[in-house]
Amino acid sequence: MAGFFFCASAFRSRETSAATLTLMLWVKSFHIVFVASWFAGLFYLPRIFVNLAMVPPESVAERERLLLMANKLFRFMTLLALPALGLGLWLWLGYGDMIALGGWLHAKLVVVLLLIGYHHACWVMLRRFRAGLNLRHHVWYRWFNEAPVVMLVVAVILVVLKPF
Repeated sequence: MAGFFFCASAFRSRETSAATLTLMLWVKSFHIVFVASWFAGLFYLPRIFVNLAMVPPESVAERERLLLMANKLFRFMTLLALPALGLGLWLWLGYGDMIALGGWLHAKLVVVLLLIGYHHACWVMLRRFRAGLNLRHHVWYRWFNEAPVVMLVVAVILVVLKPF
């Protein structure tokens, strides 16, 4: 009889492990969806900044339309960033031993911190555009727009290849 209880207990722990694995796969799936959506905003908002920097001072309607688009996009991409970061935190804590995973995860976390900083920088730039205080040329924003592309490439390489 004791053997039955031991086997039942072992079977239950395997069920729990399978359920946990399934849950983590769902979390990972939604994390990827929210990260991809957040990146869409990070790619497009600086393009709006390029257009805002090119608007002639006398074109008030065009400037207001672009500012409205930028404001709405920033709010939406912030709402997408929150579950992306929350689900990423869940995955990070769910992995367990951070040291055993290697340096790739730590490097990816640095990329995530850089992305949060980039998101914040977009907010600061948007506030400056709203206040009419932009001093940068549209070419600067074109280069600024390349940063999330580089961060995405680095993050994907780190997660898929786990080079260290």
